[in-house]
Amino acid sequence: MNFFRMNGRRFKAIRRFALIAAVTLAPGWGIHTWWGTSENTTMAQNINVPLPTLGGAQLWTDHDYRAGYRIQQNAVTKHWRLLDPNNVRRAWGSREDVDEALDKLQPEIASPCDRPVVVLLHGLMRTDNCMKSLETKLHAEGYEQTIRFGYASTRGSLAESAAALREVLENQSPEAEFAFVGHSMGNIITRHLIGDLQTDGDPKNLLPRLKSMVMLGPPNQGAAIARRLAPTGVFGLVAGPGAMELGTRWSDVESHLATPPFPFAIVAGKVATPIANPLVDGDGDFVVSLEEAQLDGAETVHQVPVLHSFLMEEPEVQDWMIEFLKAH
Repeated sequence: MNFFRMNGRRFKAIRRFALIAAVTLAPGWGIHTWWGTSENTTMAQNINVPLPTLGGAQLWTDHDYRAGYRIQQNAVTKHWRLLDPNNVRRAWGSREDVDEALDKLQPEIASPCDRPVVVLLHGLMRTDNCMKSLETKLHAEGYEQTIRFGYASTRGSLAESAAALREVLENQSPEAEFAFVGHSMGNIITRHLIGDLQTDGDPKNLLPRLKSMVMLGPPNQGAAIARRLAPTGVFGLVAGPGAMELGTRWSDVESHLATPPFPFAIVAGKVATPIANPLVDGDGDFVVSLEEAQLDGAETVHQVPVLHSFLMEEPEVQDWMIEFLKAH
């Protein structure tokens, strides 16, 4: 009897500790949203301790970018936060809260420089960190302004990610010009953005300011690997709606995608591996086939012996990409 009484007390103590921890960490995790607390409450304004973060991982999408500061929305809780250039959370709560904090911490929007702002877009199940070495290379080659666009690739649809990308670009200087380097799904999001601008109107005059693009391993014709994994059910749960759109829902999304109306090139991997991927048809980079990467209108298709996941980090690919951007 004493044993059960003692363990019951321990359980209550643990439960109280968990509750206290949850309340303490709520601003960082968005728990206030799950409990129904308004994002405009005094708690959101007063409990705002700078908190180191992972920068986004799979749950956050960028909606604004200013000199390294990023406004992000959580794909699950829908609350907002502001990260500084070191991925430390500086504000959280409603969109109005984080907009106000950004204006205080970084009021200046970057003025255009001689070269376009290079927007780097990661692929499915990756984060913007995978584009960091490419960003470093670009800076060394004189591209002073870059944006590593992060999005919740496994939680959001392609349309949602494209809308967030549009918001980021429209919030830059109205004179800024842009070039894109996308990996895998990141290219499809960019094509969706262009299609949206062509269909819905372009009040911020973005289209004339989009200058060039390099596509790394793009599933421009959909992805057989996604189509074949979709029936498992697990794939959709793990990889999310965007991945399903690359597979069994490709026919629904393809009509929303535009061919870039500016110079673009494709870098496609062609690797010889001891064991072929049975989920991919023909030659390719083990995830996207050469046929799937094709898109009419490309200035060139550059084939490299590099696996899909490493295309953005391969030095030869980086050098070739920069030469293409410089030429356009």
